[in-house]
Amino acid sequence: MAKKHIIVDPITRIEGHLRIEAVIDENNTIVDAFASSTLFRGIETILQGRDPRDAGLLAMRICGVCTGTHYQRSIEAVEDAFKITIPKNARIVRNLIQGALYLHDHLVHFYHLHALDFVDVVSALSADPAKTSEEAVKWAKVAGTNPYIEGAGQYKEIQDRVAKFVKQGRLGIFGNGYWGNKHYKLTPEQNLIGVAQYLKALDIQRDMGKMQAIFGGKNPHPQSIVVGGVTCVQDIQNPARIALFKTLLKESNKFIKQAYLPTVYMAGTMYADEATDSSATFTAHTTGKGVGGTGSGILNFLSYGDFRLDDTDFYKSALLFPSGIVLNGDLSKVHPFDPEKIKEDVTHAWYEADGPQHPYEGTTVPKYTGMEKKADGMSYLKTDEKYSWIKSPIYDDERMEVGPLARMVIGVAGGHELITKYVTNFLKRGNFPTTVLFSTIGRTAARAIETELMGDEMMKWIDELAANAAGGDLSTWTDFDFDKVSVDTKGAGLAEAPRGALGHWVKIKDGKISNYQAVVPSTWNAAPRDYKGRLGAYEAALIGTKVSDPEQPLEIIRTIHSFDPCIACAVHVVDTKGKELGVYKIDTQCSI
Repeated sequence: MAKKHIIVDPITRIEGHLRIEAVIDENNTIVDAFASSTLFRGIETILQGRDPRDAGLLAMRICGVCTGTHYQRSIEAVEDAFKITIPKNARIVRNLIQGALYLHDHLVHFYHLHALDFVDVVSALSADPAKTSEEAVKWAKVAGTNPYIEGAGQYKEIQDRVAKFVKQGRLGIFGNGYWGNKHYKLTPEQNLIGVAQYLKALDIQRDMGKMQAIFGGKNPHPQSIVVGGVTCVQDIQNPARIALFKTLLKESNKFIKQAYLPTVYMAGTMYADEATDSSATFTAHTTGKGVGGTGSGILNFLSYGDFRLDDTDFYKSALLFPSGIVLNGDLSKVHPFDPEKIKEDVTHAWYEADGPQHPYEGTTVPKYTGMEKKADGMSYLKTDEKYSWIKSPIYDDERMEVGPLARMVIGVAGGHELITKYVTNFLKRGNFPTTVLFSTIGRTAARAIETELMGDEMMKWIDELAANAAGGDLSTWTDFDFDKVSVDTKGAGLAEAPRGALGHWVKIKDGKISNYQAVVPSTWNAAPRDYKGRLGAYEAALIGTKVSDPEQPLEIIRTIHSFDPCIACAVHVVDTKGKELGVYKIDTQCSI
């Protein structure tokens, strides 16, 4: 039987535009895969010639999801260039804003972008509400807690609501799912639990957004972080604002512990055969020992480290998430991270460059070479040539995966006490082997583990902020002489976003930005092949995956979603010929 070509374009339930092409053999097993971002990212070119103090406000527009992360990384790059150490209150507030973003982003990803890869909405209509309630108690016990939604009555009410939508043909966002696909493995009652929590999570994520806005000013696109510190002085001074943040955090943590974690235990158990199926491991990227299961991928992990816990220099501070490198899934050793070893290659990306470039010297020169139309009338990627708007980052000439899984793996491998505690507790309660982490399921579980850890740590940080303010320390900004520090310098903001390692690099000359480059998490993960033909993280994770129905490639969607793709960093700003797309005049004197 001839190999079959599957095209999934666009990948839905993500931010931005992503195309996946996969080749399956006679057993419907993926033997080759290609990931392509189909929109151009040009934010870096917009920043050239600007005042570096304004860079954060523009850089945050790279994405509509991780806005606060790009904002802070950009400002930290400028602070690194100017050699500025921010005050304690500013550090804590930034941690709280970023922490709230993590909670919000992880929750929305699991329930509203990824859960429907495990949960069959239509199957939930045949569930017994009483048995559903019993099932919820069962999985909550695994997590050591009580279910967030209790009682058959609540499940019956939710089931009736969904049934009404189905009867009226108004499934809306549930309308085009692969419902009934034989690769859905949850029972009707388990599916009803997932649907019920999906709807409840819509309310919880709104509260998490409020948490970001309390100190950030608004959400998305916060505005209280500036070069040198933060501007939310009155919020820090006001006990009511701190109390509101803490109340919202408590309710968020309750949902995380009583709904999110039990549901991940449930999904992990029901899909455990995939998580431990070593036959799906892409052996070219492993030690050959059958590490991991379906979706294991590259097995090289990178973390820049993030969330400063003291007020020393950024690169000397103790960190909640440590930096480091783990190679080939080997948990016995963490290699130190060296930012000088990062480069971007464009061999298979629609750009021009003379070999791999370090971001300080990076260029963004588009070179679109198009797609190939074949006899079947379909257009295909020119996979032997350039086929994506995403560059291919390499670290010390190795391909890497970044994200929550990378952070948890590096934490465990390095003996980080807190991370090891949460990961070990999760695996023990679920009766999962450590190798389950190296899979699509493990990637999803790592995000849930990190969410619980983050929520607990944020409770300590908000108390620390309150105590600091009550003690009379209201400092929020470090003064600096712009004319003296901005003549000819450079800096980098290297830390973590919810989706993984995020770096902003800026070069400044005569007080203006002369070059700017951002390497985002989805650049690391969604990248095409590099100059040696090595696969990116998405591509490698698909190799060996068996597709039960090529017409409904649920397994492809599930594995890609486990990375939480965000391709908005590939924002289209000009066409490939540099033609001006539009001119807009804003009347700043206009009143409404």
